[in-house]
Amino acid sequence: MSLFDVMSISATGMHAESVRLNTTASNIANANTVSSSEGDTYRARHAVFAAELQRASGEQMKGTEVKVLGVVESNKPLNVEYAPNNPLADENGYIYKPNVNIVEEMADMMSASKAYETNIQVADTTKRIFRRVMMLGQGQ
Repeated sequence: MSLFDVMSISATGMHAESVRLNTTASNIANANTVSSSEGDTYRARHAVFAAELQRASGEQMKGTEVKVLGVVESNKPLNVEYAPNNPLADENGYIYKPNVNIVEEMADMMSASKAYETNIQVADTTKRIFRRVMMLGQGQ
């Protein structure tokens, strides 16, 4: 594996964690919204990742990149609350709230933030190694 592969892995990892941070922020921003029907209610979203292997030839691996497969909606049940005095209540007096768990989202945000930070550190270390290798080539 070359240093260029390490930089590629780090860059794709940062992109993936950026998508994860954005979906988590969207979930937190919509956590307290209210709707009058199930169909109009915000549902928690989560990024789906995959490691993509690239093979140079045969069994020799060239590198691995992180690929964002997409963003999927959670299938957890929505939070239904009886609130007949709410102007958004349906004909039976119920309002619908998103299936967002703030505690889980905050933990996911901290995890994504740390993973993003780690990818930055890997890229920075690789950049320093590049510089040192270049200095060796110049006889310093």
